[in-house]
Amino acid sequence: MTTEPAAEFETHRPRLFSLAYRMLGSASEAEDVVQDTYLRWSAADRGAVRTPAAWLTKVMTNLCLNQLTSARAKRELYVGPWLPEPVFTRSGGSPLGPLETAEQRESVSLALLTLMERLTPAERAVFVLREAFGHSHRETAEVLGIEEAHSRQLHRRAREQLGRPRRRFSVDDDRRREIVESFFAATLEGDVPGLERLLADDVVAWADGGGQVSAARRPIVGREKVLRYLLGLGARPEAAYVRAESVEANGEPAVAVFADETLLAIVVPEITDGLVSGVRTVISPGKLAFAAAQLT
Repeated sequence: MTTEPAAEFETHRPRLFSLAYRMLGSASEAEDVVQDTYLRWSAADRGAVRTPAAWLTKVMTNLCLNQLTSARAKRELYVGPWLPEPVFTRSGGSPLGPLETAEQRESVSLALLTLMERLTPAERAVFVLREAFGHSHRETAEVLGIEEAHSRQLHRRAREQLGRPRRRFSVDDDRRREIVESFFAATLEGDVPGLERLLADDVVAWADGGGQVSAARRPIVGREKVLRYLLGLGARPEAAYVRAESVEANGEPAVAVFADETLLAIVVPEITDGLVSGVRTVISPGKLAFAAAQLT
């Protein structure tokens, strides 16, 4: 095999990864699917491929559909809440593609990726191709091998399932970072009045330990319950020995928690109308592996 197919594929890899991640909500699974797509590309009759980008998108999307079908069965047995794998993102260097607009950041937010678990694999594929990558219904139908009218139907159902977006980006980025930093500082310091000012009435907290690390098995709902939960975390003896850093994860202000150089958790607060409306904490070691590798 010459290096030519590999060189051609590498020009498409970033887009394929960002598409697969949105489809699967898992960076490690996205990497595997992209690699499987490369294997098919290297073995294909490329002389018969008129548009490599379209060919690769079609192959990879179908691999993602297969992966999603099996993942749905596995997640029914998942221990505790399932959250997507967080990915560190940086201006100009995000592995998830451009995140310059609110819409682009929304397309990779943990909130939306979690909501997309409600969708069937086909609905999710159509939604991602249309909303995040701007494919027309004709192009989407060609990728999925369906009629254009069916693509429109799947897209409509997906939007109905996801509902109207909350006003998550109604405050600017600097203010959102300030809110996140204040929230985490108040948690570690046990600052009850500070947390009460920051938490929305209907705030929800999720923790994904995947059965590997001790974590709440159910979502915690409401300001008072979440407040007690956060104060309990901040009061743990190990809280005095961890190091917290402000980071950007999935296009949003977040906090990475370390013990020495080991990444222990990524906490992504959801900000709605200037208040913390959700707290998603990923502590499963398997789900932190990709982000930890980004730091090396």
